[in-house]
Amino acid sequence: MIVGSLRDRYERDGFVSPVRLISEAEAGRHRLALENAEAEVGPLHYQYKMHTVLTSPLELATHSTMLDTVEELLGPDILLYNVTYIIKESGSAAHVAWHQDLTYWGLNSDLQVSAWLALSPATSESGAMMMFPGTHKSGRVEHTSGTDGSNVLHNDQYVAGVNDAEAVLCSLSPGEASFHHGWTLHTSQPNVSNDRRIGVNIQYLHPSVRQTLHDLDTALLVRGTDTYGNFGTDIPATSNLEPQAMARRAEQDALIKGTYVRSME
Repeated sequence: MIVGSLRDRYERDGFVSPVRLISEAEAGRHRLALENAEAEVGPLHYQYKMHTVLTSPLELATHSTMLDTVEELLGPDILLYNVTYIIKESGSAAHVAWHQDLTYWGLNSDLQVSAWLALSPATSESGAMMMFPGTHKSGRVEHTSGTDGSNVLHNDQYVAGVNDAEAVLCSLSPGEASFHHGWTLHTSQPNVSNDRRIGVNIQYLHPSVRQTLHDLDTALLVRGTDTYGNFGTDIPATSNLEPQAMARRAEQDALIKGTYVRSME
């Protein structure tokens, strides 16, 4: 159920959390689908455009409750830009330093919403995201390259001088999601729990948004209309791990990762 003040909270804080989207049982089914795919093709952490090769992430990204929530935040015309599994293995030192997503995407506008849907518990122990309220209102801030080694961001980048004490921990049960703005500062710590921390990260755009670094970007209209035509069209998965779809996904994955690098030059 969508809370009536969802958009007000989003505009004030730059995020809303938690929002119940699916049941814990459904989340378990989608976790199993992921882990079955991993057993077949290997790790899928931070592999982009997964909705073009697996039906499970496509189902989650186009779920009616998900799209109702995004519409509340973004409006009735919605492009699905990307779906990515973000996984922290138990005991891993991997963490994500303070950063802003839109720093890396090469887009001309911040008319976007990021959803993070938990398929396993996201807690302080497992490395749930922490958001800094209100930071989306200041636009892009400087990101510095570091030498940490366990920070997963490109070139070990981070935003310096952020006061962790002012951050909000976004704990999520399986089937719950958080939604955040691309300029909202956020971070997450290592997973010291006994389970994998598994999230599905989904990026939605308003159709007026366009890529500034090249003309090869793709997206999928999932609600409303697109009168702009700024993106090529992704082909949604109709089966799992079909070879031709996998080859297309690999090309798009390389393009997106190249865009991230170019955006920081």
